[in-house]
Amino acid sequence: MNEMYNMGLDLHSWSAAAVLGMIFLNLFLLISAKDLAKYKRANSLYWVPLEITLLGSLLFTGIVMMAAKHLDFTIENIVMIVLGVVLIVLEAKRLKALKYLSTKKEHAFVAYKPFARTILQAEFVLVLLMSLWMWFI
Repeated sequence: MNEMYNMGLDLHSWSAAAVLGMIFLNLFLLISAKDLAKYKRANSLYWVPLEITLLGSLLFTGIVMMAAKHLDFTIENIVMIVLGVVLIVLEAKRLKALKYLSTKKEHAFVAYKPFARTILQAEFVLVLLMSLWMWFI
């Protein structure tokens, strides 16, 4: 049973690193993007499904490990649950703004970039701080 728990913990840690890397990659792609239509297409076809899958695997492995070990709601577990909800809400806001962004308006992408960059930077910092906190415990 401990081997299974250790494997789940490793998978959870790797999922957290993958989510962190995906947020960084999204931030890099946003900063380097020049054309709104290409960015929207690549985001909707490749990056969003991959990021949501990685975030889902992170949340799922965390939930399974809590259930398997009958863990109590410690401060770390509560903060991880809140962080998961915050990441979902922030990503939904960013994607909703991108979805309704008009490709016909000339400066729409220029106005969207600072908003999206702020959200992605906040997500990156939150996941990084949570990962460092769990690493040092």
